[in-house]
Amino acid sequence: MMGIKEAYKKKAEAEVELAQARLAEFKAKGKTMAEEMHVRYAEQIVTLEHGIDSARLKLKEVGEAGEDRWEHLKDGVENALRSLSSGIHSMADKLK
Repeated sequence: MMGIKEAYKKKAEAEVELAQARLAEFKAKGKTMAEEMHVRYAEQIVTLEHGIDSARLKLKEVGEAGEDRWEHLKDGVENALRSLSSGIHSMADKLK
């Protein structure tokens, strides 16, 4: 039986993996853009990569936290996921 902490962690990890997949799509699309557009979005791609790294780090902290502490770390994970999701949506809108 999976505990609440593990279920939460798996759900959050799935969101990070989805963001990683979308970022890979953006990078592939960026290679086919004109150089001017590619340079303009390169900074946003780097920002998204940092967001993914940050979310993974926060998830690692949740994984290492004891049952009595992990829920205190959820806000940081939620904020990282929200920021990442917002960045992904913003980038997707710009690349339409």
